[in-house]
Amino acid sequence: MTGPDYSYEALAHQNGFQRIAGVDEVGRGPIAGPVTAAAVVLDPANIPEGLNDSKVLSAKKREALYDVIFDVADVSIAHATVDEIDDINILRASHLAMERAVAGLSSPPDHLLIDGNMIPRGLTLSSEAIVKGDSKSVSISAASIVAKICRDRLMWDLAQQFPGYGWETNAGYPSKSHKAALQNLGVTPHHRRSFKPVHNILYQE
Repeated sequence: MTGPDYSYEALAHQNGFQRIAGVDEVGRGPIAGPVTAAAVVLDPANIPEGLNDSKVLSAKKREALYDVIFDVADVSIAHATVDEIDDINILRASHLAMERAVAGLSSPPDHLLIDGNMIPRGLTLSSEAIVKGDSKSVSISAASIVAKICRDRLMWDLAQQFPGYGWETNAGYPSKSHKAALQNLGVTPHHRRSFKPVHNILYQE
């Protein structure tokens, strides 16, 4: 299996774009915690070795790459809160996080490579959506690594304040033990009330 490469970026350069950002989000599936997005502009002359979809990398490899990416690239991370997720729905919230991440880069990119099949409507820059982009484009895989590590650390911090839900290991995903804790310990302010397992507990007869 071949990992991601620079071909999407190279094509964008050929089309006259200079600054190309990869954009990805993590945390659509959890029932607790924010959704987190990252935008990364890599330096074509200094692309970290071993970039890949964050899901196929070991935790140790991800951590090492995270530091390297910050050293050599322009990186921006942003979130959409649990309240925003419940207000506007998870898809819009993940798009909002992406829009915020792009806006946070040190200078605006010319072209965006976005993981998935949709371009967030708030992004007015030249953009293309790439399905499974984190395994095709190194810029998107860099964004996926940064977003995942950042969100995992955030959930680890929240786990210290709300022990018992296992967020330090499940990152807010609805694992069996997380759902059991929800039943036993109740709903925290960090749970997404619009998500079924949480909603059902809040509105049990």
